[in-house]
Amino acid sequence: MRSRQILCPTDFSITASHALSYAVEMANLYGVGVRLLHVVSEPFSDHHYGLAVESVTELEQQITSFATESLMKIQLEVQQELNAGLTVKTVIRSGLVLREILAEAEEGEIGMIVIASHGRQGISHLLNPNIGEALAYKAKCPVLVVK
Repeated sequence: MRSRQILCPTDFSITASHALSYAVEMANLYGVGVRLLHVVSEPFSDHHYGLAVESVTELEQQITSFATESLMKIQLEVQQELNAGLTVKTVIRSGLVLREILAEAEEGEIGMIVIASHGRQGISHLLNPNIGEALAYKAKCPVLVVK
């Protein structure tokens, strides 16, 4: 852990930015870099909830462009908060969120994953998969789930 990067998946939510502050704190404590990850989910169908696009490809390009710009903005902010000599890298992957986070952690030889929990309860918890909870069980490295 002490020599490997910290992976911080983000969906650009407020909760994810809260988890990122923990990731930065841990990175500074251990003297390691941060890897920001955003996973672009595959479209479920050709119906995209009223968004004006000409094709699925155009929608995917717009989503990837938004993700790239958002990650670059966060990268600049995080770089200012990291101790001198530490770096922040951004990665965009496409596919199923849990599978892609696990793959990035494995391929990137990640020492720790810091992820936000959306804190759903009741029926909402049953209907929406909890990625943080699943990561805690399946990841080969330590996982910090931030509320």
